[in-house]
Amino acid sequence: MSRLNNRRAMVLAIMLATWLVPVTAQGADTAPAPVASDPALTDGRTFAHWAHSLERAAIRRQPALAAPLVARLRLDTEDGYPEVYPLLEARIDAGGRRWLRVGIPGRPNGRTGWVLDSSLGPAYLVRTRLLVDRGRLRATLTRGGRSIWTARIGVGAASTPTPPGSFWIREKLRVTPGSSYGPRAFGTSDYSTLTDWPGGGVIGIHGTDQPGLIPGRPSHGCVRLRNADILRLFELMPIGTPVVVV
Repeated sequence: MSRLNNRRAMVLAIMLATWLVPVTAQGADTAPAPVASDPALTDGRTFAHWAHSLERAAIRRQPALAAPLVARLRLDTEDGYPEVYPLLEARIDAGGRRWLRVGIPGRPNGRTGWVLDSSLGPAYLVRTRLLVDRGRLRATLTRGGRSIWTARIGVGAASTPTPPGSFWIREKLRVTPGSSYGPRAFGTSDYSTLTDWPGGGVIGIHGTDQPGLIPGRPSHGCVRLRNADILRLFELMPIGTPVVVV
């Protein structure tokens, strides 16, 4: 019990330190009511919900205690930040237990599964969505479906592409001055095709010390931005934001 309480305290401290606002807070949107089927957790475009994990609970293939195990919740990301799970769907089982379908970070990309909602912390609402267009070499951030930021980008080379799919923002990082990654970075749930990439192969979105390569395809899979653009994006895009790479 003390370990769970410590975990809750750490999650709360991270929320306060990073200015995360729970959906039940004054002035924020109200969390969806627990119903048998809850499509209001996300519409895939204008809003979405996410939560931190509280324990290394089972993620199952179906919303049932006897369903096969898919994975387990992780407490932390590869960089030691509280892990982030997007909330995709909710169901109530025959025993009255509420289950949530979540996205699963890690290889292979694109997995989902079901966890008991008691294994997750409070739900948080985001209204932002980042579209990464590898063909046009442009990223666009929307809020509530309206474009609020766009910039040219660098993406993975043909031999080390930026994997396509639906992902989310898991981390926001201030980078050591003078780094080749620029002043700011985001960690995503997109994983590189390079299995030997240090740190697990997480695709990042970050600045650069080589702005002349943008737009282009110079990276090992990460999305590069000019430093002025990553600084602005850092102000606008919260943790939990859905990321679509096309």
